[in-house]
Amino acid sequence: MTLSQKYCLIVEDSDLIRTIAVRLLTDLGVEPGEARSAGEAIVSCAQRPPDAVLLDWDLPAMGALDFLRGIAALAPESRPPIILCATENDPQQFTLARAAGAGHHVLKPFDRKMLGDVLAEIGMIDADAPRVGQQA
Repeated sequence: MTLSQKYCLIVEDSDLIRTIAVRLLTDLGVEPGEARSAGEAIVSCAQRPPDAVLLDWDLPAMGALDFLRGIAALAPESRPPIILCATENDPQQFTLARAAGAGHHVLKPFDRKMLGDVLAEIGMIDADAPRVGQQA
């Protein structure tokens, strides 16, 4: 990791989706972190505030809204941008998540371009910079 490299926490209970997200983030030049649950993610954010969080909507036990409530307890400058990941395009779900602090969303299955677009939108990566696996 370089000092300028951004850090994104992936909050996802599916091993497969986490593996894909890790690969995509790495390809985009972002250091990935992983949490399998909302509770684990809240602790992780308190210990090492990420530059962004990729948050699964459907988490077991504590859900995405529980995570968003927990992260709201952090100091405002420690609250990272939240990118909600959902399997269905449900406007009510996005409205609830946005009201709780998730400013962005992507639909699963997401790819490198979709994830790169939202990361560029929040200023985590340079939209024009070449990525791993791309030619300059």
